[in-house]
Amino acid sequence: MSKSLLTFAMSYLFSIALFAQSPFSELNYRHIGPDGNRAVAAMSEPNNPLVMYIGAASGGIFKTDDGGATWKSIFDKYEVLSIGSLAMSNTDTKQIWAGTGETFVIRPAHSVGNGIYKSNDGGKTWKNMGLEKTGRIGRIVIHPKNPDIVYACSMGHLYGPQQERGVYRTKNGGKTWEQILFIDQNTGANEIAIDPQNPDILFAALWQVNINSWGLNSGGTSGGIYRSKDGGNTWQPLSENIFGQKNVAVGKTSIAVAPNNPKTVYALFEMRAPALYRSEDGGESWKLMSNDHSLAERAPYYTRLTISSDSSNEVHTIGVKHGISMDGGKTWNFGYKGGGDNHDLWINPVNANHQIMAHDGCASLTFNRWKTSKNIVLPIAQMYHVSVDNEVPYNVYGNRQDGYSYRGPSNNLSGRNIPLSAWEAVGGCESGFAKPDPFDNNIIWSGCYDGGLDVFDIRTKQARDVRVWPEAGYGAKPADVKFRWHWNFPLSFSPHTPHRVYVGSQFVHKTDDFGQSWQTISPDLTTNDKSHQQSSGGIATDNLMTFDGCLLFSIEESPIQKDLIWTGTNDGQVQITKDGGKNWTNVSANLNVPKWGTIANIEPSKYDAGTAYISIDLHQMGDFDPYILKTSDFGQTWSKISDGIPKSMLSFVHVVKEDPKQKGMLYAGTDNNLFVSANDGKTWTSLRLNMPPAPVY
Repeated sequence: MSKSLLTFAMSYLFSIALFAQSPFSELNYRHIGPDGNRAVAAMSEPNNPLVMYIGAASGGIFKTDDGGATWKSIFDKYEVLSIGSLAMSNTDTKQIWAGTGETFVIRPAHSVGNGIYKSNDGGKTWKNMGLEKTGRIGRIVIHPKNPDIVYACSMGHLYGPQQERGVYRTKNGGKTWEQILFIDQNTGANEIAIDPQNPDILFAALWQVNINSWGLNSGGTSGGIYRSKDGGNTWQPLSENIFGQKNVAVGKTSIAVAPNNPKTVYALFEMRAPALYRSEDGGESWKLMSNDHSLAERAPYYTRLTISSDSSNEVHTIGVKHGISMDGGKTWNFGYKGGGDNHDLWINPVNANHQIMAHDGCASLTFNRWKTSKNIVLPIAQMYHVSVDNEVPYNVYGNRQDGYSYRGPSNNLSGRNIPLSAWEAVGGCESGFAKPDPFDNNIIWSGCYDGGLDVFDIRTKQARDVRVWPEAGYGAKPADVKFRWHWNFPLSFSPHTPHRVYVGSQFVHKTDDFGQSWQTISPDLTTNDKSHQQSSGGIATDNLMTFDGCLLFSIEESPIQKDLIWTGTNDGQVQITKDGGKNWTNVSANLNVPKWGTIANIEPSKYDAGTAYISIDLHQMGDFDPYILKTSDFGQTWSKISDGIPKSMLSFVHVVKEDPKQKGMLYAGTDNNLFVSANDGKTWTSLRLNMPPAPVY
């Protein structure tokens, strides 16, 4: 994210200061941009619309007391920034609950959480109230009359079987929790709704889902809608009531109870075509209202319902578009009121004209039911990578999720802050890398999904598409395409041959003429396991290079030995060539780590040709431990050097870098921290300082 861009841009300061008397006390990060985006939760005080809260996908919680004129970050000093849900007590608006871990999951970079938090003072202070292993809390509901009774939906971390999935309840304000609805270790809860007039009646939406690096598998017969009539003590599956038969396979599901008429209940199901059902008798009988595709496009990323507080017939679905039905779901009007790629819609329970939408562009606010609206932008940008050029002052580059490739100054003459107007687009799109040519900083290479690749000239402001292969691959299963491209496929430069660029599919591709022509200089460097190249999505196919197996994830040429190239894949393979690609050697045998890890990055040493460092990310296999390995003999043997990094749900390593001036000094980025080692990985020290606990890439 943007708050972590400085991680590497200021690393030279740390190498100088590390051995000072007080090495860290005088160091501070600055936030330099760019503009922010992805929000997934929003709410306001019903009787005081000046007070609003927004929860970000990986940027924490922000609050305004003046109707959105100014915003303050209120969650930065805790251990996680990924927010999945927010809730406010009806009886005490200062009591706020936050569930951590993002719950809208179609990409490999969705951060997990560490439980549920509570504030009794409107967000000034927070306390972790448990549920640390739940991974992702999709919805929190507070009893309308007793704020000590709270329900939380645990989706789990999603990367394998887990006992902590399901619905939890506390009756003492979070001091203790009980798991009141558990189906199995592969099925979690993503939504819960309560009858405001009879709070003993609850509806829960269950979702059977599993994610690995080679696929998202959404759907199964254990998912669907469950109902309780005794405050959650016992539950009844409603599949037979809704579909007329038991054990119907569904994917992600949403449930909503009409606030002004709780007998009216809506359920939206991910199926081969989205299915919206309505009940007018509290869930006893149901009627299919619509199968419109726009109700739940790319269902794992969306699938959510909201009912107006003043009309049980006014139904909202939020997804790629914002859908509104005024006749109970029969007919729909889809558009972009409030934004696109929407995740949460809060409707004021006492004034339905007041609504807040959280979406991939941040959030939007209306006081007249979307006749007009105000957009809200916060410093919560999710950045895939960061690079710098050699200008004075140097510029910073990166790709922003749901944005494009950015270039911005590291400093300017106007003062400490970098204005948003100083940032500019440099081709590419939301995923991958943006890097300046080290031999000509006017030339910027920018990536995009599906193998997209642009060469952008700063002087002309023109971008040229130079992708290796022009045929689109999205929609097809990976086994059927010529080149398999990761959403975040690697791009790197040769430090020896001017303007030489490498990119990776399952092969290494090379160009020496700015992408005018390409050479493939390797065989398939992955395991080429065909079982990891099938369609992703599950009950509804979703092939967009976000969960494809057997792909290159990192490519680097040694800075001190020409034609010595290292590669890493997302199926645990490390390969090396010493002759520019004529011959390759697989050096994965002695890694001694679990199978199917992603070689998240490779850092060939600047001081010794045979030395390299790699970070291995296994969190999509349910292993969140930090893995950094070192070789000093061209990959023949490896040693693990990351044991000094504390283990947690957020300690998996995205990146390791070697200091350009100090041999043996390393930097490592995890999902909520930055670490430094002055002794080649023997010990590690946090360098987060005043930086929020952002994922560091």
